[in-house]
Amino acid sequence: MRVAVCQLNSREDRADNLRVARDLLERAASAGADLAVLPEYVDYLGPGKAAPEPESTDGEFAQFFARAARELGIWVHTGSFHETGPDDAHTYNTSLVFSPEGELTATYRKIHLYDVEIAGRVSYQESSSVAPGAETVVTEIAGVPTGLSICYDLRFPELYRRLAIAGARVLVVPAAFMMHTGRDHWEILLRARAIENQCYVIAAGQTGDHNPSRTCFGRSMVIDPWGTVLAQAPDDITIATADLDLTRLEKIRAELPSLANRRL
Repeated sequence: MRVAVCQLNSREDRADNLRVARDLLERAASAGADLAVLPEYVDYLGPGKAAPEPESTDGEFAQFFARAARELGIWVHTGSFHETGPDDAHTYNTSLVFSPEGELTATYRKIHLYDVEIAGRVSYQESSSVAPGAETVVTEIAGVPTGLSICYDLRFPELYRRLAIAGARVLVVPAAFMMHTGRDHWEILLRARAIENQCYVIAAGQTGDHNPSRTCFGRSMVIDPWGTVLAQAPDDITIATADLDLTRLEKIRAELPSLANRRL
């Protein structure tokens, strides 16, 4: 199974963001990828008051990527977008997965929301405009059980253990990780989730400066179940590809049976 992480610098021009995303999906397909993964908020990462109206899971956003998956003949993980939420004040931060036939096969709503208040430094309450999801999701992509997550979820290992126990062999992490945390935590956390759950990890991030005053770390990567980084994107709008060897995964699980040995 060949996978591609697609790294974007999404801003306030939604049409241009989608154009770039489509271009990267075409590059992924040309590179032989079976699955391409896009980053969090792939269609818009700009001022909140100018954000596009939230959509249903069969709206224009979904139709755009369903068509791309069908025309390119690959699996597409859409990163995430603002889905219509439970009330007028809240959306969901939602991932969609499309098959090469353009069929919606999985939907995941981000469970963990980033709420932080540091006097004089940072004030950000994701929960003020986003509602948390409630369900963990493991879905088959190209026949491989795959666990879904989004960005801040990465800091909660219990989610990934639940996905692994449910059968996941691959963990997907679309993100818009901030520069000041990403440079110290991004790779470490991704490798930890891979090692402790003996899964491949596919992490696609936003990169560069966004409006307003936000810089994302990027460094999208693919990591194997031993914690080895197989591919990493440079600081640019680009893709990185890697081949997943499921036989190697099963060998690692057999020779170091930490999942089988767990007591809690």
